[in-house]
Amino acid sequence: MTHFDYPYRIDGRGRTADAGEDAHVRDLIEQLLFTSPGERVNRPDFGSGLLQLVFAPSGPELAATTQFLVQAGLQQWLGDRIQVDDVSVSAEDATVTVVVQYSVRRTQERQVVEFTRTV
Repeated sequence: MTHFDYPYRIDGRGRTADAGEDAHVRDLIEQLLFTSPGERVNRPDFGSGLLQLVFAPSGPELAATTQFLVQAGLQQWLGDRIQVDDVSVSAEDATVTVVVQYSVRRTQERQVVEFTRTV
């Protein structure tokens, strides 16, 4: 099955770039993490609210809550594709870093991905 690459782009052949299954799953995780709830018209509860972490007072309670929310969102929206093993979230100045460890259900292959976003 062919999946569109995220973010959308044109490849060297002048066609819509596609992504393999592993890259597609990574793209889905990235979309979930950096979409704010209410941003999607037909899925108002989709997203993690992660980018709002940058503007909140830092502390261990906030980090634990954010990790829980991110992990719950991943399980809710991508639980049929991945098994989430661990999530770590850190925020420093205007930069949010998320590390997700997961297993792809179809292949049982373990993956670790890191996402960094500056707002």
